[in-house]
Amino acid sequence: MTWLDLSPGDPYGIHNLPYGVFTRSEKPDEARIGVRVGDAVLDLHAAEEADLIESDGVLGDGDGGFAGRTLNAFMARGRAAWTAARTRITELLTDPAHRTAVEPLLVPLAEVTMRMPFEVADYVDFYCFEHHATNVGRMFRPDQAPLLPNWKRLPVGYHGRSGTVVVSGADIVRPSGQRRGTKAPTPSMRNARDSAPSPDPVFGPSTRLDIETEVGFVVGTPSRLGSQVPADQFAEHVFGIVLLNDWSARDIQAWEYQPLGPFLGKSFATSISPWVVPLDALSAAEVEALPQDPAPLPYLSKGRGPGYDLRLSVSWNGTVVAEPPFREMYWTPAQQLAHLTVNGASLRTGDLYASGTVSGPEKRQRGCFLELTWSGAEPVTLSDGAQRTFLEDGDTVTITGFAPGPGGTMVGLGEVTGAIRPAIAGSS
Repeated sequence: MTWLDLSPGDPYGIHNLPYGVFTRSEKPDEARIGVRVGDAVLDLHAAEEADLIESDGVLGDGDGGFAGRTLNAFMARGRAAWTAARTRITELLTDPAHRTAVEPLLVPLAEVTMRMPFEVADYVDFYCFEHHATNVGRMFRPDQAPLLPNWKRLPVGYHGRSGTVVVSGADIVRPSGQRRGTKAPTPSMRNARDSAPSPDPVFGPSTRLDIETEVGFVVGTPSRLGSQVPADQFAEHVFGIVLLNDWSARDIQAWEYQPLGPFLGKSFATSISPWVVPLDALSAAEVEALPQDPAPLPYLSKGRGPGYDLRLSVSWNGTVVAEPPFREMYWTPAQQLAHLTVNGASLRTGDLYASGTVSGPEKRQRGCFLELTWSGAEPVTLSDGAQRTFLEDGDTVTITGFAPGPGGTMVGLGEVTGAIRPAIAGSS
């Protein structure tokens, strides 16, 4: 129960309480930390200044970490502080005795602009959905087994670029780079798509710009260099989740990724949702992880943690084109964290690691346009009649998500959106 006027089915009720950073129009340079409840944001900095976030020896002496411009200081305090803050915020929003003091600190969501919620320290992107990996393998290695021998032995991933992670709403400039050239078609070829590869690359804006529907995990508690974080310590280090779109230039990627993997085809932009949903809000969404065969090595099998029933949706220019199911994840978030640190790599507050493209067994469950259109061979028809294979300038993609909450409620995961802008002039 709460003294707030919320509908019982509000996905941003007391059971959720995601954290974010916002500004108001009258003070656009003053970023403040808040927590969303319904269609309002509770200003946690103001609540702290009003001594409503009580010092209890866990949150700190008069400083719960809410005075900064990002969530990093608060996230660095660790699990005990996260739990204490959530308990106190819930009390403020449910006990009528606090209404007079708290109500003036609620800012209507329509009056705020959301900012990057945390400073990204490092960014790692995994490749942990078997249906996605299998589809890609079938497209690009049709005469071989779709999964490479290591895929079911370890969570495959790559180290991305933290400096190009942007918040939802930021425009995405079409990247330029080298692409594999093609020879002119001969009369025996049916169409230009049958053109043979040329050994000489061409340079210019990507013509196969894509999305990747993912979920990102945000690290709060750091670890020491040279130490390992076991899978069963996942909840002690990971603060919460964001929705994530790892924009991908497939033509640049195809030319450059051998032998060392993704580079310019991935590093130009990654978008995240502005609300960080704490792990504590997702307990009702936990599901048994998928069986793994062959059995992974002990550091991956011990305490590998649950999967999560997160229900995602992809909208392309307003048309819902895919609904990827996160519960189809093969390697769990806890296993990803264990593998990320097993060589002694340290965690830092603000580290972000992503799940890889979320995909399921059905066509409508494919989480990128490379899969959805089968590398451009099967165009998607949008509600306005337009047919698309890859992204065109002016296109907008929005990823949204929900998860089951306690007592039949739903937990809103927010949204991440981006619009494609033309390549920089002269990029050819």
